[in-house]
Amino acid sequence: MSAYPALLAAGFRRWSTYRAATAAGALTNSVFGAVKASVLTGTVASAGVVAGYDATQAATFAWISQALLAPVSVFADDEVARRVRTGDIAVDLARPVDPQLAAWAGDLGRAAFMLLPRGIPPLLVGALLTGLSLPADPLPHLLGLVALVLGVSVSFAARFLVNLTAFWLTEIRGVLLLYTVTATLLTGLTIPVSWFPGWLEALARATPFPSMLQTPADLFTGRVGGAEAVRAVLVQAGWLAGLLLAGRVLLAAGSRRLVVQGG
Repeated sequence: MSAYPALLAAGFRRWSTYRAATAAGALTNSVFGAVKASVLTGTVASAGVVAGYDATQAATFAWISQALLAPVSVFADDEVARRVRTGDIAVDLARPVDPQLAAWAGDLGRAAFMLLPRGIPPLLVGALLTGLSLPADPLPHLLGLVALVLGVSVSFAARFLVNLTAFWLTEIRGVLLLYTVTATLLTGLTIPVSWFPGWLEALARATPFPSMLQTPADLFTGRVGGAEAVRAVLVQAGWLAGLLLAGRVLLAAGSRRLVVQGG
């Protein structure tokens, strides 16, 4: 078990080496946060309170969603898929650690690094430009941290599952693009899920995507509290368990199918 904390630390160190990319990403998140805050506050200004959001709360959601974008890693990656395609996955399967747990630990390390240099700048810019509507009580922030860890983990489990389709598909760029487009909409990254039409909100809530970004944002801002907050965290935990189980089943099936060139 000592290998997994070491892998988490290695994931942190790995991503901390990309300092220029991190700074550029923080700037990008801040710029898009300003654009999104303008759009959401403009919507509230023209329509009045929208789904319980006033102008400051809408702007706060915009800044928090941009702050959490990098740690949660909403967009799909192809790291595991590339290892399947090249055959390097055989090395992972031969190691004395569980491939899924090892990848999860590394992703948590990545998220831990991304939280400060990619998360803090958008919040500082938001505090200066529009102000932030955040609860004074520390409990929502503690619950938000729990929800964030679960959101990062749910995102990892979903992306890992998508990557495993490379065992059966020669090229998965289309699958990754479809996942990214779907996640961009249904996580609440574009607009809060509660702003969706009724049928689309129901569809989104029936998927794990709101658990990745919308739930942590709701808990950090105090929009969800008490028993509803506990239920939201339990929903996240349920999605995480289901996705991890599906990943284990798919990984086992893919491992049986794996053929490595030359041996």
